[in-house]
Amino acid sequence: MRKLRIFEHISLDGVIQASADENNFPCSDWSGPYRTPAGRDMLMARYGEKFDLLLGRRTYDGLSSFWPKAPSSPMADRLNAAKKYVVTHRPQGLEWGPFEAVVPGGSDIIECIRRIKSQDGTDLLLFGSSTLTSAVLEHGLADEVVLLVDPVLLGVGKRLFADGTPARAFELASTTSTPTGIVVNSYKPIGPLKSQ
Repeated sequence: MRKLRIFEHISLDGVIQASADENNFPCSDWSGPYRTPAGRDMLMARYGEKFDLLLGRRTYDGLSSFWPKAPSSPMADRLNAAKKYVVTHRPQGLEWGPFEAVVPGGSDIIECIRRIKSQDGTDLLLFGSSTLTSAVLEHGLADEVVLLVDPVLLGVGKRLFADGTPARAFELASTTSTPTGIVVNSYKPIGPLKSQ
């Protein structure tokens, strides 16, 4: 069984939105000033040499507008080689491959993700896709959550966890930081939150 690992750039106030295209978001590419070659190399080491991607349609569309045309690099080569499992109601227009459309339609999306996880293969990485992330965590399908916490407050924007996401407990597995102040925390889900 393959592992499903969630990676998210997140602000101190929980925002993951990076695109100005949605809801007149005023802070596009807010993590850009904090990215460094050393941070990229650290992230690539956490991704691993080979992986597949589990993506929502908006995240897929955003990534596919850049990475297929990007110059060859370890990041571009790995992302372009990865199989993209795209959760979408509109599979038309998927071109950045290899890909497989995961169309909820008559089947439960959670069962589709369980099926993909149960197959032999490389780890699945999920980033962006806040709706998908919440569903994966709610149903206990994530094996690791890696939050790249940027030293910014944004005040507005799409949050990683929407109101109503079931309470969960996590165990800190590791933490490190980049020279620009991004703190990289890795968490292992340990189940529903237990109250005292």
